[in-house]
Amino acid sequence: MHHIRKPRSPAAVKARARELRHTPTPAEQLLWQHLRNRRLGVKFRRQVPIGPFIVDFFCHEASLVVELDGEAHAERDRAALDAGRSAWLAENGYRVLRFWNREVMDETEAVIAGIKSEMPLSSPAGEGRG
Repeated sequence: MHHIRKPRSPAAVKARARELRHTPTPAEQLLWQHLRNRRLGVKFRRQVPIGPFIVDFFCHEASLVVELDGEAHAERDRAALDAGRSAWLAENGYRVLRFWNREVMDETEAVIAGIKSEMPLSSPAGEGRG
């Protein structure tokens, strides 16, 4: 399986990612409990710098970015920034899944199922897809 080389991130972005790992939102905390320790058959990391951005969750094996959005992301300016960010990530070979924080909190199993559906076929979480 061919892996994408992750674009380098500036030092300030890396430092901010470290800060964010220490202050997760409740939705990030909940989702992390389902993604950590290869619970979906692949390794996820959280608050990962990719180029100029910090993504909420990242799975290198699947080139998959999982982003959680709060209410501020619904504002027009923020939605446009998010679209540009997703486009940049896609242009650099990453698949991006976005979920609202409320979805993670209220429909956790559906969010996990959506993430599992994007896993590589060789992982246990991806078995049964066809």
